[in-house]
Amino acid sequence: MNKTGRNALITGITGQDGSYLAELLLSKGYKVFGLVRRKSKLDFNNAAHLSGKVQFIFGDMTDLASLIRALEISEADEIYNLAAQSFVTTSWETPLSTADINAIGVTNILEAIRLTRPKARFYQASTSEMFGKVQAIPQNETTPFYPRSPYGVSKLYGHWITKNYRESYGMFACSGILFNHESERRGAEFVTRKITIAIAKIKAGKQDVLELGNLDAKRDWGHSQDYVKAMWLMLQQDKADDFVIATGETHPVREFVTLAFEAAGMAIEWHGQGVDEYATLKGTDKVVVKVNPAFYRPAEVDLLIGDASKAEKTLGWKREISYPELIKRMVENDQKLLAEGKI
Repeated sequence: MNKTGRNALITGITGQDGSYLAELLLSKGYKVFGLVRRKSKLDFNNAAHLSGKVQFIFGDMTDLASLIRALEISEADEIYNLAAQSFVTTSWETPLSTADINAIGVTNILEAIRLTRPKARFYQASTSEMFGKVQAIPQNETTPFYPRSPYGVSKLYGHWITKNYRESYGMFACSGILFNHESERRGAEFVTRKITIAIAKIKAGKQDVLELGNLDAKRDWGHSQDYVKAMWLMLQQDKADDFVIATGETHPVREFVTLAFEAAGMAIEWHGQGVDEYATLKGTDKVVVKVNPAFYRPAEVDLLIGDASKAEKTLGWKREISYPELIKRMVENDQKLLAEGKI
């Protein structure tokens, strides 16, 4: 039953954020539609459990006609664009397709909205990677951008084209500049999930060593469930605007690894650079963590920390799931998934 009388279309619904957002909107009584790409093997990934609750529509961000069709079918009042090639490392290997999806794809969906649903409200998933080589600490809505990867550059285009459509056509179009947010549903190719999956396998005797790249890169990490609430809040305002969503805390990758292994009751024997102060963890087991230069990015983003005071004041948003709790949830969930034969 559509209790709110509102329809929402989510692109990227099969991803981490898309599935959590769908659950949030369903709990608020929305009728939810999800855009999915047609593949030779149909896989709804994180949204599989939403079958029967969400209406899936086949489409592609690079195909304007399919986006127009999706808007006509869904009659969406709110559109959340979460579809992206979202892996930074992959963007160096496939820069053109990354641009097609993350940059031109945003223009496609905005143009489709302008032509078919001009009164609808649009959310664009921007990213802290747009700050890249940071020009100020912490980063807020007025901090200059300096992206350091094809992914960051493509997302910056999407961010600015959203602002342009808002100012040129009077559309309700806004961007959430979200800092790193993880969860139990994070893709296995992301470093946080790579860590927690490895922990599950090492503890089960199925893996011996964890190899990682730059352990000193610092990130502002929150939980996806908190961040999708901010997306929804942005589209409930009287005026469209852009907001930084972050925790205001920064943690090095090395610390994430440390806390994750501690959560599993394991100690680390570090092999690589800068390891001395982390080599004495207490635990029942000891595992090797190696620094592998092959995992370094061509251009690294060293420090990201966001200032979400505007979102906290204007939207009433706040982070509820702490950094240690985020790590604990991910570690425990991957041990459970391994035991069930799902990873």
